[in-house]
Amino acid sequence: MLLNIRISEIKRQSLQSLKGNWGQVVLLSFIMAIIVYALFIMVDLILTGGFNAWFSDEVIHTVVGIINIAIYIVLMPLSIGVAWFYLSLVRGNNPRLSYVLSAYHNGKTAIKLIAATILQGIFVYLWTLLLIIPGIIKGIAYSQTFYILRDHPEFTILEAITESRRKMNGLKWKYFLLELSFIGWGILCLFTLGIGYLWLVPYISTAKATFYNQLIYNQDTDTSDKEIG
Repeated sequence: MLLNIRISEIKRQSLQSLKGNWGQVVLLSFIMAIIVYALFIMVDLILTGGFNAWFSDEVIHTVVGIINIAIYIVLMPLSIGVAWFYLSLVRGNNPRLSYVLSAYHNGKTAIKLIAATILQGIFVYLWTLLLIIPGIIKGIAYSQTFYILRDHPEFTILEAITESRRKMNGLKWKYFLLELSFIGWGILCLFTLGIGYLWLVPYISTAKATFYNQLIYNQDTDTSDKEIG
């Protein structure tokens, strides 16, 4: 068990996992940016530009909002699939880009992940209603839920959330500092007109996957590595 592993070591291992894979992960970041931002912008432009002659602005904006929410829900498993891609990369499985679609291979899995995302969001929101800090703490405590569901698809949503909270005991501060350690790079990326994020996002995603693989997954030495789909 490597509970005392330093953040610097997590980041070093992350860079090692990315070695020889930068082209693929930068392409993945670019594709995700196109899907997420271009899709929402396209819907907004098409509806607001094409239906002005037929409907009031209020109706148009309502329709746009509903469609955007629907798109966001449909894309939830994709974002989780991206996290699973980096976990597979960290484990040396050399995943193809198509692995990000693994969450869609089974309809029940996709629905389960959507429900898990919504439920986790509700839990964090309710804690945030008390105070911001408890919400942040709980958000960190639940942060391993989707990795756990990847390794334990037999878990229910509540079991995965509870397991994440349990295994993050004593590790929340380390996870917070890990995320905090990328702020400097994030600021520097602003001076690249955002282009630098194509490299930074994979670095952060790999570091989070490494955190799970070294500190959460390794708490169960008898857990086998299962591939989805």
